[in-house]
Amino acid sequence: MTRRRPRRPRRVAERPPTPTPYAGRRLLLDTHALLWWLSDDPRLSRAAYRAIADESATVFVSAASAWEAATKVRLGKLSDPHGVTDALGSLVAAQGFRELLITLEHGRRAGRLPGPHKDPFDRMLIAQAQTDGLAVVSNDNVFDAYAVQRVW
Repeated sequence: MTRRRPRRPRRVAERPPTPTPYAGRRLLLDTHALLWWLSDDPRLSRAAYRAIADESATVFVSAASAWEAATKVRLGKLSDPHGVTDALGSLVAAQGFRELLITLEHGRRAGRLPGPHKDPFDRMLIAQAQTDGLAVVSNDNVFDAYAVQRVW
């Protein structure tokens, strides 16, 4: 398994950034993309990595992702030997990411989304992306059915 360079805060630049196709984009990280970014996991696609690393992009992390990660740890579906879920707020801040709170409009929109997809966390991310004009960084193609722009 090849490792990328060691993780450091993305907002620290030693030279002017090279423009990427993601320059200036507003991105919302799906939970797995966030966790893979923080752990430098090679499952994060090159396009996703470049989009998140682009210093001109504004990267958001939803409160729904903290909820999902903590729930999966509690249920034993996600291992968290390094306590990432307990330190998520400081890790997100250290990366220069922005917290995206869940609003009443997000809740209303998530509840009214059509279709058979039942995952409440994905439904919330879809609603947030639609409401706030965000592209979702995710390997999950379920987002494509909801007219949400996806980076992977």
